[in-house]
Amino acid sequence: MSVTAAQGFLAAGVAAGLKSTGAPDLAIVVNAGPLDAAAAVFTTNRAKANPVIWSQQAISDGRSRAIVLNSGGANCFTGSFGFQTTHQTAELAAELLEIDTQDVLVASTGLIGEGDEVFRAKVLDGVRQAVPLLADDGVAGEMASRAIMTTDTVPKRAVVTDPAGWTIGGMAKGAGMLAPALATMLVVITTDAVLSSEQADAHLRAATRVSFDRLDSDGCMSTNDHVTLMASGASGVVPDPEAFQAALDAVTKDLAQQLMRDAEGASHDVTIEVIGAVSEEDAVEVGRSVARNNLFKAAVFGNDPNWGRVLAAIGTTSAEFDPYDVDVSINGVRVCHAGGPDRPRTEVDMTPRAMHLLIDLRAGEASATIWTNDLTHDYVHENSAYSS
Repeated sequence: MSVTAAQGFLAAGVAAGLKSTGAPDLAIVVNAGPLDAAAAVFTTNRAKANPVIWSQQAISDGRSRAIVLNSGGANCFTGSFGFQTTHQTAELAAELLEIDTQDVLVASTGLIGEGDEVFRAKVLDGVRQAVPLLADDGVAGEMASRAIMTTDTVPKRAVVTDPAGWTIGGMAKGAGMLAPALATMLVVITTDAVLSSEQADAHLRAATRVSFDRLDSDGCMSTNDHVTLMASGASGVVPDPEAFQAALDAVTKDLAQQLMRDAEGASHDVTIEVIGAVSEEDAVEVGRSVARNNLFKAAVFGNDPNWGRVLAAIGTTSAEFDPYDVDVSINGVRVCHAGGPDRPRTEVDMTPRAMHLLIDLRAGEASATIWTNDLTHDYVHENSAYSS
């Protein structure tokens, strides 16, 4: 059910004609209350799409009643016309929903630099189509999750229900350009727990730090990244903070894993676990250096357990460790010990899609995990033909 699993939320997904395939391409998620607490995190790219610029302003008061999302057009680098399109989208949704314009967030995904009167008309018409179809059932949630897909092959949804009586539901899109902060994603997370705006913000930032911010598919940062948490309070239950954080972490990690598994053209899902670091920051830096190393990723595509490329990658970091005292294990086989050869490479089976890389820096007690994928012919093809 994704975003409609939590009480107090309505959703809809329609085909507004933004996609040439006729597939759903515009979604609305509405918080019917009684609360309207909300929080959001956005791309840290200095080049931001118009919906990001709008939504950063709209969410500044910690409140939101609705979010409109479209695929089929990023509305980025489209000038003042593009920002006006975003503003008109929020105004129209607010008018139809009888709420304040500043309580409507907007998110878009698709090709950068495309936006004209036709695009605007289709978005606005999509809003008019979607509002009468808003519902709180599973079908509505599924349609919304499909409407935000671009190169995704499957929709991404996750739900956690706590025994205390509150629920968290979420939907996400993303299949390429996956690099922090965040990834090329649109994510909407809903909960019927009773939260303040400040609590929602703290919980969301803590969850994204260990989930979406650890997803690094290709080192490319999007202009449109947008993750939103809305709390309706409809369950009437004030959650235990630790229990809520654990549940939200589970939802965001689940969605992040789904994004990784659907990465464009990927044939391996790679979990890079770094242990024995002096600090978590060092562990993240080391893991990310490997995730962004094209030589390593190409070797993974070729089922080559080339651990030398791992050491070469981590040697470029400023993390505190001795590169001649590092252990590297691939799919459970320690191929490098103390910076030298250990078990034969032939013992490593890299034919399964899931791959686990363990790097022990042997320098401290901190750890971190980064998720990535291999570099394939299909990835190059998909991204060379994206706008054609």
